[in-house]
Amino acid sequence: MTDDPIGTQTPKRRITDPAEALLALERAIPGLVDHRRSAPAPLDWALVEENLGTALPSDYKYLAEWYPTFAVGDYILVGLPEPGDEPHVHRGFQSTLDVLVDAWLEPDLGLLAYPAPGGLLPWSESDESDKFMWSTAGGTPQEWFVTVAGRGGAWWHYAGGAVQFLAELCDGTLEPWGLRIFDPEVTPC
Repeated sequence: MTDDPIGTQTPKRRITDPAEALLALERAIPGLVDHRRSAPAPLDWALVEENLGTALPSDYKYLAEWYPTFAVGDYILVGLPEPGDEPHVHRGFQSTLDVLVDAWLEPDLGLLAYPAPGGLLPWSESDESDKFMWSTAGGTPQEWFVTVAGRGGAWWHYAGGAVQFLAELCDGTLEPWGLRIFDPEVTPC
């Protein structure tokens, strides 16, 4: 993978409210709301974040509280922690980080793994091995943006949060640079 990043896509307005971002995602994915929990899951975020060594973005945490793991279009797997799994969540992140370090990252381009300053922390992937990561640059996790590593070698950034990224990718607002086109249908996992 030696291609330069091919650019940055910036939303018209970055959604900073987690509930608003989730509503945008529910509008973008037909049937997603059918899988919404009746009440938010009581996740121990303090334990997850302590084990991971960083706080996580509030939109991701809000999504995980309201939804179990799901796939979009049988293409993107959105893996989310479940109550009771908190002591082990960091292992999933670490396993994906190990794969990134071994086969994907481009240190010459400044693309380093977390915990390096501004390092990449994976939050999702596709069934074709496309990687969706947070770039941990910024003062707080709410300032992190999405970095995409396409299986064909294309790297690009989205200057918004993970939930808004998914919403705009699914509703067609976002150009799917290097990603395949898919139907935004939800499949529970």
